[in-house]
Amino acid sequence: MTDPHSQNRAAALWFVLGMFFSSLKMLLQLCISTLSYVLSKVCSYRTPRPPVSPPDRKLGELQTAPTPTSVNYHFTRKCNYKCGFCFHTAKTSFVLPLEEAKRGLKLLKESRMEKINFSGGEPYLEDKGEFLGKLVQYCKVDLQLPSVSIVSNGSMITERWFQKYGDYLDILAISCDSFDESTNQLIGRAQGRKSHLDNLYKIRNWCQQYKVAFKINSVINTFNVDEDMTEHITELNPVRWKVFQCLLIDGENAGETALREAERFIISDQMFQEFLERHSSVSCLVPESNEKMRNSYLILDEYMRFLDCRQGRKDPSKSILDVGVKEAICFSGFDEKMFLKRGGKYVWSKADMKLDW
Repeated sequence: MTDPHSQNRAAALWFVLGMFFSSLKMLLQLCISTLSYVLSKVCSYRTPRPPVSPPDRKLGELQTAPTPTSVNYHFTRKCNYKCGFCFHTAKTSFVLPLEEAKRGLKLLKESRMEKINFSGGEPYLEDKGEFLGKLVQYCKVDLQLPSVSIVSNGSMITERWFQKYGDYLDILAISCDSFDESTNQLIGRAQGRKSHLDNLYKIRNWCQQYKVAFKINSVINTFNVDEDMTEHITELNPVRWKVFQCLLIDGENAGETALREAERFIISDQMFQEFLERHSSVSCLVPESNEKMRNSYLILDEYMRFLDCRQGRKDPSKSILDVGVKEAICFSGFDEKMFLKRGGKYVWSKADMKLDW
């Protein structure tokens, strides 16, 4: 026969054990819940980033607005070449209506602009050069600008264009990085099998015939840094030979969102200096290192926004069509002292050049 006291003790023991395990279960559930909450907070944490917002107008107004003496208007990003180091790529196909572009140019003239340079992309692509020609004529005839210039790859230029608009153009710069056709092809400075160099010499002759100052721009990179161009430059005899050190711009030719990967084209400062020394006898050579180039240009994009390159990328201002030149230019990052140091201001009107046509 079972002892009643033993039964009571066993029942009490089971009751205590039940309470213990029940409490332990609740404690474990509480711990798990707390741990899950802590982990969720840790996993969702991100390093704070400054909010992306348009420039502070009040800050801009406190700065002294530089004078837009010389402006580079990249009215199109479209191009028929595929230069591997291009730093103004076809990220949009937008082009302002002609009258809006003229309105912006008038605003710049009213802010004391003296020189306008049209670039791209390839500026002759839009309406087969007619859009560009009308802007050139407007700037010289209506705005009476001392200097109107163009930078082009030369592939779309015709003699008919010179006949129609040559009188209104002061300087035509043709981009040429090598006097070896295979090197130009390697760089991407070509369209199919057409000869870039044949175009260069043809345009040089047209410039002389129609009284337009002829200029050459070259980007020095890994594929042409060892080349000696002295003989060809001397023969072509441009008024200026701008020699640029290949430059990386995030979002254009470097970085995840870029349309080009220019890292393989980059040369060292020493390599650039050696190229300059090899061409020291060329009197028209105007060198521009990365340091001189980066912040010393006033660049307007296709929306007529100034582009600030100080952070190694192109940060746009608001459009001069919306806020005016004085406000927008405060966010251009323009280094006026470097502009003057690199020889940005020179005799740029063909009427003052006294060239032997």
